[in-house]
Amino acid sequence: MDLISTTTELAAACERLARHPYVTVDTEFLRESTYYPQLCVLQMASADEAVVVDALADGIDLQPFFDLTVNEKVMKVFHAARQDIEIVWHRANLIPHPIFDTQVAAMVLGYGDSISYDQLVQRITGDTLDKSNRFTDWSRRPLSKAQVDYAVSDVTHLRDVYEKLMGDLEQRGRTKWVEEEMDILTSPDTYRMDPDNAWQRLRARVRKPRELAVLIEVAAWREREAKSRDVPRGRVLKDDLVADIAVQAPTSIEQLASLRSLPKGFERSKSGLEIPELVKRAIARDPKTLPSLERHKPAPNGAATVELLKVLLRMTAERHGVAAKVLATTEDLERIASQDDADVPAMKGWRRDMFGEKAIALKQGRLALAMEKGRVLAIDR
Repeated sequence: MDLISTTTELAAACERLARHPYVTVDTEFLRESTYYPQLCVLQMASADEAVVVDALADGIDLQPFFDLTVNEKVMKVFHAARQDIEIVWHRANLIPHPIFDTQVAAMVLGYGDSISYDQLVQRITGDTLDKSNRFTDWSRRPLSKAQVDYAVSDVTHLRDVYEKLMGDLEQRGRTKWVEEEMDILTSPDTYRMDPDNAWQRLRARVRKPRELAVLIEVAAWREREAKSRDVPRGRVLKDDLVADIAVQAPTSIEQLASLRSLPKGFERSKSGLEIPELVKRAIARDPKTLPSLERHKPAPNGAATVELLKVLLRMTAERHGVAAKVLATTEDLERIASQDDADVPAMKGWRRDMFGEKAIALKQGRLALAMEKGRVLAIDR
């Protein structure tokens, strides 16, 4: 199979692919040394053909591909779509639509939590994928035949996976469940990274308003630095160091140098000189302007309640053939244990019908759990 390396070839391929009701899509990228993932190869398949595109070819314009991703007549099928969508968002400021994520669909159908692509292919088709080229350097040229064959197999197997999962969803009446998850994956808010909100990834590391103020300031600075230098966040400051700075609040180079997590000599760098000034600005901030650090209050016997909810969750997931992670996370259960009207996905839509209502009934004593013949049962009281 020829590797597409020109805009003309790509446009012709996308025109052919657009005649089909769905196209499977995958990308190969590198992100170890950059802030944004570096797209190296993209591959697509319809029922009739599969194509592999050299995204790093000289002079190639990927616009025909981006146009296809927003063609409303064509379903774009991914596995674990988030990073692929992030690439399109960064390169073209577009969100592919409509989309179908086979990892999400597999969880809704009970294949387990966050099942890998090769595991899903093996369970549905019986084929074992050759994973030897997964972690090769996709930026090196020329691409080897083994790499191209690997890229093709990813999207051709994805056709069989999609058709099987789609049929099962329709048969079990769960297509709407997946559609709800796709609404989240196709929201621009999922991919926007506002530096002023970067602190939220690390909010669990701080407890006091002053610590929060420093965290907000330093995390925002790190995000801007990483973007402007196009390097991973950790190349600027590692998470542990950001948290240490927030807690210790060093306002001088000497105080900064005393942090155990600080790389040797960092305090003498340009970035090291900036941090005490960031801390001073943060400390001077009016605490009333800070976001709330309120955490849900633990319920009486909260730990025991959460454990009971975990049993109910596992029982419900097994009974309905759904991955437990799709129904509720541990954080969801902790918040439900604290308040009946918890604002969590488990208490909304189909999840509430399947699990949330039972969780509240269990909390309120209207539902009991019992063992019978080695199985956990829910009994109305």
